[in-house]
Amino acid sequence: MELFHILNEMEEMIENSPRIPMTRRVMVDEDRLLDYLDRIRTTLPEELRQARWLLQEREKVLADTRKEAGRLLEDAQKQLEKRAEESEVVKKAQAMADEIVHKAEQVAREIKQGAREYADEILGGLEEELDKIMTQIRNGRAELRGVKVSDVVNSRAAQG
Repeated sequence: MELFHILNEMEEMIENSPRIPMTRRVMVDEDRLLDYLDRIRTTLPEELRQARWLLQEREKVLADTRKEAGRLLEDAQKQLEKRAEESEVVKKAQAMADEIVHKAEQVAREIKQGAREYADEILGGLEEELDKIMTQIRNGRAELRGVKVSDVVNSRAAQG
């Protein structure tokens, strides 16, 4: 994965940077470090873009479903008006319209729930990936500051 390659390059840059005498610190080229961070941002998982796309698609599906429900209601109303003279036909048409509306609402709920579950699944996976990346970044930053990684973990546990 490209992200790990960039992180390896960053680590190599740190390891090869000149050391400050009598400390565990190194001098790092700021421009190179910022370049690595920019590269990391551009290689973030595709799941971010997919999650955004999914949310947009969900909204489109909901809008289309609402339009279809509206169209179905209009059709049902036109049928009712056409056959208003016969009360039995009017009753049947009303029942059909109610059923169509009920089905349209049910389909809309199912689509919305499915889209939410899929988005949650994608975002959950993305969250795990981002947690791993953030841990790697924190560890790298802690090393840059000369702090032991176990000290950072213990410090975060004490705060949390």
